[in-house]
Amino acid sequence: MAIKNQGIVQRKNDHLDIILNTPQDVTGASTGFGNWRFVHCALPEIDYDAIDLRSVFLNKTLSAPLLISSMTGGAQRSKFINHHLAEAAQELNVAMGVGSQRIALEGQSDCGIDKSLRRLAPDIPLMANLGAAQLAGEKGIDSARRVVDMIEADALIIHLNPLQEILQSDGDRDWAGKLDAIAQVVRHLTVPVVVKEVGAGISAAVAGRLIDAGVTAIDVAGAGGTSWAAVEGKRAESAHLRALASAFADWGIPTAQALQAIASAYPNTPVIASGGIRTGIDAAKALRLGACLVGQAAAILDSATESTQAVVDRFAITIEQLKLACFCTGSINLDALKTADIIQCGGGS
Repeated sequence: MAIKNQGIVQRKNDHLDIILNTPQDVTGASTGFGNWRFVHCALPEIDYDAIDLRSVFLNKTLSAPLLISSMTGGAQRSKFINHHLAEAAQELNVAMGVGSQRIALEGQSDCGIDKSLRRLAPDIPLMANLGAAQLAGEKGIDSARRVVDMIEADALIIHLNPLQEILQSDGDRDWAGKLDAIAQVVRHLTVPVVVKEVGAGISAAVAGRLIDAGVTAIDVAGAGGTSWAAVEGKRAESAHLRALASAFADWGIPTAQALQAIASAYPNTPVIASGGIRTGIDAAKALRLGACLVGQAAAILDSATESTQAVVDRFAITIEQLKLACFCTGSINLDALKTADIIQCGGGS
């Protein structure tokens, strides 16, 4: 087990290095948000300083509808990253999801994903994270409970990454029975369950099956952000895996497309938009297309390695951009933004 854990830790380190050092090389398909454009309101008739971005998620009021999305949970430097993110989330009063807790679960190192995060961020929605591949049988239910307890989480994120797993030489190849395993976890946990992809998107059909299984919210995590196929291709040790990964570098459902499809089909289910959200305008478009919350990860990873203040400063820009998008559409709050005039136009990222 120790040898396997060492391999997972090295993989997490590789992931961080690749995303931080060559971010432009690990972005796959278009997000689809470039295909949408707000109709500018030249006469907004509102006070900019009165615009209200507050929203509610997991029964907690947020200052803005933003989520610090799951990033990393294996490498030792993750401790500093996660602490910076938790402190920033608390200061900004936005939600946070931690990276995979698999290493901590298997007793190697928690890398800062422990109750210290709750002490740093006592008031925000904080979500634990475990891969669907770790949910088989009774052990899966126990694992889910443990990762929630580990950080006193308000919810559990179960991440789906079948493409990425196949592109890893030691990845999990058997994905039979995962839906039933998720349903079992939902039935036995006392906190809500959110299911997310990791960058290839969730279709409306799959979302429907998850909702029927009792999942509370869907994070589309669509194509257009980090392509984990491209990342795995960069760290592949064989020409075979590199060739396989490169063919799938732009695979997936664009974030905007997945979001719109799920929100239209299941209007009563909270949908989180993540995957290539780079600006507050992207966030505004996502909210207009049906998202209740907008997540960012890779776009702020470099800031997270630096300091808490760097994360706060980066998110402050996104928040101000979102607020200005509201102003330029005549939207005094998020409810108004969700009915703002928007048109579908030509191609774009």
